[in-house]
Amino acid sequence: MLQLKRKSKQKKDWTERVLTSDERGSVSGIVFSPSENSVMRWCTQRRTRAVCVLLACVSVVLHFFLAALTLSIYQTPCDLHTNNIRPPAGTNLTAKGGNNAMRQMGLSQKLQRTKPFPLSPAAKPNPTKLEDLFRHPLYNQQSLPFYEDDRLLQVKPKVKDDLESSQQWMSDSEEGYDAAHWNSSSQSHPPWLRFHLGISRWQLYDHKDPNLRQLEEQLAFSRIVSAVQKTGGTQLKLLMSFPNYGQALFKPMKQERNEETNHNLYYFSDFERHNAEIAAYHLDRILGFRRIPPVVGRLIDMVKEIKDITTDRKLARTFFTSPVGNTCFYGQCSYYCSTEHAVCGRPHVLEASLAVMLPDLSLAPRRSWRSPWRRSYSRSKLAQWENNAKYCESVKKSPPYSQGTRLVDLIDMAILDFLMSNMDRHHYETFEKFGNNTFLLHLDNGRAFGRHSKDEPSILAPLVQCCRIRRSTLLKLQLLALPQYRLSDVMRASLSRDPLTSIAPLLSEQHLTALDRRLVTVLKKLRRCQEQYNDSVIYNDIPGHLNFGL
Repeated sequence: MLQLKRKSKQKKDWTERVLTSDERGSVSGIVFSPSENSVMRWCTQRRTRAVCVLLACVSVVLHFFLAALTLSIYQTPCDLHTNNIRPPAGTNLTAKGGNNAMRQMGLSQKLQRTKPFPLSPAAKPNPTKLEDLFRHPLYNQQSLPFYEDDRLLQVKPKVKDDLESSQQWMSDSEEGYDAAHWNSSSQSHPPWLRFHLGISRWQLYDHKDPNLRQLEEQLAFSRIVSAVQKTGGTQLKLLMSFPNYGQALFKPMKQERNEETNHNLYYFSDFERHNAEIAAYHLDRILGFRRIPPVVGRLIDMVKEIKDITTDRKLARTFFTSPVGNTCFYGQCSYYCSTEHAVCGRPHVLEASLAVMLPDLSLAPRRSWRSPWRRSYSRSKLAQWENNAKYCESVKKSPPYSQGTRLVDLIDMAILDFLMSNMDRHHYETFEKFGNNTFLLHLDNGRAFGRHSKDEPSILAPLVQCCRIRRSTLLKLQLLALPQYRLSDVMRASLSRDPLTSIAPLLSEQHLTALDRRLVTVLKKLRRCQEQYNDSVIYNDIPGHLNFGL
């Protein structure tokens, strides 16, 4: 009786299980036996597993495809014309460190960045226009009488004829530096020293000086043996040293060349641009001022030429690797030195400007002057000159603007700043040795060339309010407005000599067009001044009142 009850209970349990199975997995009313149901479940699980594996494989393939697509977008090698980046003439590529120029060519080939700007046929540089400009009589006038006191630095003559050491400077070779054997002969001096010895009361260099090209080649190709952060200033700057004891000021690329400054930013909140420093040097030279030290563009290996050789621990601690594998650093400064504003390579190669350093302040002290037309650097206040149209009358009565060439030198600087749209000229410097009778140094031009779509007429306030200009400056501006010497054309030709042009033009065509437009504005302002004040507008600095046919 007990066995019959157990069998009846097992049958009932089996019926419930079958019904449950029938509800879940029966097909066309067929009820499977326990063995058949197990087989069916096994087959279903196998098919599900196969589908999951297939989906996983598809997912992996898609991830690889997306990764390859991302790398191709952000790290596409440029189609570089490496024939423009070439080593200096006479470089011994077999000597120690002599292959640095060839390594620079390798860096340019490895540089991975967005596609360079296409050059239209009308935008191709024409070197002959620049050569014709510098052959013009206006750029080849007889120089002013030159005296020994007009030189900034002089080589000391030997005191005793029998002591060779009195006329020769020697140093042992330090780590990374070349052994120096310099004497009174300029042929024994490195390019940077010849540049320092060539600075005069009237200009930083002569435009015919053959040493200028050698100096530019040193900045572009010479091996870097030291990199430390330069103190002072609001943005990141480094001091680079070369094996021949020369030094250069390094400013990194922070903004793409085709980008405009955000119109919502104030002038004192703008980035400093490496290409602006380079372009300012070329524009200053084209205008015949020669008051900006030579600046050259260069590709820097951030690891080998900064991180691995720096002795600045604070600088070294700011290096890191970005999420996409690029080498970055941010240094220490007043503004824009943080991880949010880090300078990053692609992946470790970085564009930068290198400007030759002026003589040390212990040898050639400089004086800093506050510009009378300095801006308020405030979001709400205006400077005095912005509210007073006759502001120049008070300036002309106060020294050093009351005599000499200081006022017309300041107006030259204002014209340069207007052409390149630089609103950040709060101070300028002069060499103390020459007193007030000397030229102004046009330093720190990194905030120029920020916007090409808008001109800032307030930069010309010194010219408009004073109505005064050098005759030589006026004639050169008129010359650069002629079709055969068009400013944009000679500027394009001059910039094409820089090594970074092989990657992309240093200035976009919009910036070059803006130069021509702004030049027309300057000439219009001068015509109005001449209509109002006649010949008193001109400060004649050309003997014989020559107009050179202009």
